[in-house]
Amino acid sequence: MKNDLITLDNVSRFYGEVLGVNRVTLSLPPGITSLVGPNGAGKTTLMNLMTGLLRPTRGRIRVLGLSPAQSHKLFGLVGYATQFDAFPKGLSGFQFIYSFLRLFGYSNAKCKRLANQVIEQVGLTEAAGRKVAGYSKGMRQRIRLAQALAHDPRVLILDEPLNGLDPLVRAKTINLFRRYATEGRHVLVSSHVLHEVDMISDQVVLMSGGYVVAEGQIQSVRSEIQERPVKILIHCKQPSMLASRAFEHNHVVEAQLLTEGSGVLIKTRDPDRFYRLLNHLALNGIDIEGVTPADDNVNSVYDYLIGGEENVST
Repeated sequence: MKNDLITLDNVSRFYGEVLGVNRVTLSLPPGITSLVGPNGAGKTTLMNLMTGLLRPTRGRIRVLGLSPAQSHKLFGLVGYATQFDAFPKGLSGFQFIYSFLRLFGYSNAKCKRLANQVIEQVGLTEAAGRKVAGYSKGMRQRIRLAQALAHDPRVLILDEPLNGLDPLVRAKTINLFRRYATEGRHVLVSSHVLHEVDMISDQVVLMSGGYVVAEGQIQSVRSEIQERPVKILIHCKQPSMLASRAFEHNHVVEAQLLTEGSGVLIKTRDPDRFYRLLNHLALNGIDIEGVTPADDNVNSVYDYLIGGEENVST
């Protein structure tokens, strides 16, 4: 049924003379959909159009049968976690979620109950009373996810939700996405990390320079680049130990310690195996604070996949 779909019909968005997205036509069923592309491919613009934060220059968008312009109706159906790290000043994690839920007109008791439930869901119960300003990057990422989940939406739109999470939290978050998808909901995730997309997606939309260049499964694309090294930045308290352990595995071809001593840059031919290795190391004494793909290498992979240089877009 069309009311179960997210559809875009010949959608374009321009910022004056600058292209955001152009001629995008999609029909997305429930499940996990990944918007994939390097920085500047148009992923965030497309998400902002779906949520009504931007209006298309031309074309038609429907989210479960609703136009994003029907913001009062869409508000209760969609949960959106942006990549932007901004929060109301001085609020604790609990207060941040509680104040958001009050916008729905829920009672005080219901807001407290739902806030506590969703904070537990993302693993922040012990930190709920602390100010968000004192959270680590990964914790701020999780409290943004909690806000998107808090009102039990049918559509989750999440901009780079796994970026900066440590391996164990990352695995739990992926399992959370899968559970929501099995309940017949939409989980729309943007990423520029190919191995994550292959792990979690039911369908993939590959973007480049504001255009959709491919749809479907990513496995065939990944098979073409399996031997191409990928750089991954790991922030941890024992970078020398992590580098030493990583070099015991033949898929790791380079390990570079950061000058400030807070992490290590790893180059691997097999990111799937390396992320499994990180999970093992995290369970066996290595305190991993965050994991981030190195953008330059990701962009080069997409240059290889798509050909040519990326156009500038938002």
